[in-house]
Amino acid sequence: MYKARLIILMLLVATSSVGAAEKKPYVTARILSTTLALKAASVAEATCSKMGYQVSVAVVDRYGNLISFSRNPLSGAHTIGISQDKAYTSATFQGDTITLAKQLTFLKGTPRLSLVGGGVPIKIAGYMYGAIGISGAPAKKNPGDVDHECALAGVDAVREAIEFGE
Repeated sequence: MYKARLIILMLLVATSSVGAAEKKPYVTARILSTTLALKAASVAEATCSKMGYQVSVAVVDRYGNLISFSRNPLSGAHTIGISQDKAYTSATFQGDTITLAKQLTFLKGTPRLSLVGGGVPIKIAGYMYGAIGISGAPAKKNPGDVDHECALAGVDAVREAIEFGE
């Protein structure tokens, strides 16, 4: 049941850009470079580390494929997969996982989807480049809110390079 809903939702997202693809016999995509993915992961991990938290950070391309990964050696083993799932969820739905958690409650329990804060899209100047997912920091008010804060720092660290690269 969840798979069917997920497929329908993904088809709706995919068909929203069909008109643009019909003008050319090919499509182009903007994908985050490895260098910028490493920078985003490094800054995000350092931000959480300065707060005293040991986290794992995954950066994925716009399709949810892993580009970069950083992990504090003291972070829990469970944070590895969770950070990747948060990044995957954010990239494939092109939204932050805090908001998606409220909108996609019917998909709870779907494999690879993480509907808790800590996944943030790297969406700049209207283009989707990828996403960052963080796991390991305890919540202040809501689950994943500190992870979300650190992810935003990672996005901000690469924003200028992407904006001026246009």
